[in-house]
Amino acid sequence: MKPMLKDCITKNNINDIESPCYVLNYESLQYNVKLLSSIAEQSGAKILVALKGYSFWREFGPIREYLHGATCSGVNETRLAYEEIANNSEAKEICVFSPAYKESQIKEIIKYATHIIFNSLNQYSNLAHIIKSKESIQIGLRINPMYSEVETDIYNPCVKQSRLGIIPEEFYKNIESLARKTNQESKEFFKEHFDGLHFHTLCEQDSAVLERTLEHVIKHFGDYIKECKWINFGGGHHITRKDYDIYRLIRIIKDFKKEYNTEVFLEPGEAVGWQCGDLIGEVIDIVENHGKVAILDISASCHMPDCLEMPYRPECYKISRQSCEIEDDLGIGIGEYQYRFGGPTCLAGDIIGDYSFSTPLNIGDRIAFCDMMHYTIVKNTTFNGIELPSLGVMKNGEFKILKRFDYNHFKDRN
Repeated sequence: MKPMLKDCITKNNINDIESPCYVLNYESLQYNVKLLSSIAEQSGAKILVALKGYSFWREFGPIREYLHGATCSGVNETRLAYEEIANNSEAKEICVFSPAYKESQIKEIIKYATHIIFNSLNQYSNLAHIIKSKESIQIGLRINPMYSEVETDIYNPCVKQSRLGIIPEEFYKNIESLARKTNQESKEFFKEHFDGLHFHTLCEQDSAVLERTLEHVIKHFGDYIKECKWINFGGGHHITRKDYDIYRLIRIIKDFKKEYNTEVFLEPGEAVGWQCGDLIGEVIDIVENHGKVAILDISASCHMPDCLEMPYRPECYKISRQSCEIEDDLGIGIGEYQYRFGGPTCLAGDIIGDYSFSTPLNIGDRIAFCDMMHYTIVKNTTFNGIELPSLGVMKNGEFKILKRFDYNHFKDRN
């Protein structure tokens, strides 16, 4: 069973945790990456961490040890992966995808990347000559199979007029056009110029959705998959969620590799950081306005933006200032003592949600929002001059502060 942060909080270490603070539970991260490593070993796939979802680089040790590398979205993530995961060598896979690259960015990215994936054949035509100066880099294309079961449009890359991935009609038209210019057959041209294909259409979904998605990928692009050295299945695989069907995933990958004789990449971000740390803050005040409103030193808009974008109401637990007893939120309208949690900014909509407990909330009590180490942490801001939470780690029952932010971090961003 995965160890959870709240099981590690005691009277001896709670006062060491600053407020607010993102706290990584090291043993939870280890659990996740060991599970991912086991799946990679059983299936034959290579699993990379997606830095857009999880980039807590100060504790990348388990990721370096158990995963095959990283997938990145631009120059800065690529350099971070090279320095902190590959240890300034070419020992790990560093795959890069962006909806569009500038020439100056490609010139920087080729210093670190092992794979570069283009979002259009136009971008490839304009920039491939720079990449080919470094022969070790493999080149891929992101495809759009026009099928996704993601229900929230902001996270669905297959909605109409999506900017992500090449739709089948454009793929075939442009490959054939480029092939004619070199007097080649389309597949011959593709095999000569490209090493792989990449699709990413999942978001927090199970392997059954991947299986249905693959049917559409194969229907539209199957002839070209046969010419590939690798296929990148993208991210959104919720592999470390306790009800995820890992055995189906292993079977899907093994069957695909057998059918197409190609390497398979997976690039989860959320699954790496899933349930491996919480955002811990403090109750600053409690006011009355047709109900009790608890004002925290945690801001939804600054510190938890993913909760507003998705949107979702994060689970939480409270830690008594007096006794250090932990009580889980009972759900909206269930507990006797009910509160609306809001942040310290002047934004009227800086509301985290409604929560209830069986005992009263007091000023000075700690509130821990669960599972805040992926996505929400990488999106935080200093809007309204609100301080960024500190960064810490709980390891073997001991808390250690890793990073504090000050006025200069706010000033330098503006």
